Amino acid sequence: MRTLLTHRYLIAAASAGLLLQACGAARASEPHYFEPDGIGHNYVVVGGDTLSVSFLPSDESLRRGRLSERDFEEVAAELGVEVAAIKAVTDIEAGRTHEGFWSEGKPLINFDLGVYRARAARRGVNLKKYAASHSVIFNRPNTARYGSQQAAQQARLDAAMSIDSISAIEGTFWGMFQIGGFNYARCGTKSHSEFVRLMSRSERDQLELFAAFIRNAGLLPALQRKDWRAFARGYNGPSYASRGYHNRLASSYARHKQK
Repeated sequence: MRTLLTHRYLIAAASAGLLLQACGAARASEPHYFEPDGIGHNYVVVGGDTLSVSFLPSDESLRRGRLSERDFEEVAAELGVEVAAIKAVTDIEAGRTHEGFWSEGKPLINFDLGVYRARAARRGVNLKKYAASHSVIFNRPNTARYGSQQAAQQARLDAAMSIDSISAIEGTFWGMFQIGGFNYARCGTKSHSEFVRLMSRSERDQLELFAAFIRNAGLLPALQRKDWRAFARGYNGPSYASRGYHNRLASSYARHKQK
């Protein structure tokens, strides 16, 4: 019975995303079981060896929560750029709150109907026959009905996903850095589903996807030089200047640099 309970405990721990760490060994002849000592340490006997065990949080659970200064510093060091330069991009794309999620497990999104139409056409999806049944897609986000801009955008994305998930993902801009789903490969992910999974997991993942994107898109040198025009052109598109994107980046960088 003790052996059965131990196996169930291990299975439950594994399913909860916990990692088993064993240290030390001594011979013993007893069956497999956990036995806490006087100060709460756990022991399990496996194959005659008594092992001290502890359960550590998985990488996934450690990534939860808001981005920390250390997160910015680590990724900036990997890229060879200033923290202030990354924060400048974050300001423009996510706002000064630097939030990557609007709800638990729901990253900030911007469903772009024009991009979605183009991506659907490339995949041979005839959207005309869905005009009535999926009207939420083709209308402006209805914040009155759904309660917030993001919830309304999510409703559009969900409806588009029910038609064709690939064109829906590619027609949406994701996370605190607003990266288009059509750039999933440039973010270092192998599939659309992996891209969405990481975007939906944590802000640290969103930061790392951004880092991979600017590397693979050839934008890293411009960010390292703080060439805001070159970076804005590649990141925001050819009409960046009309939106003053480069000037906003420069202003935001200067503000963070002074802190």
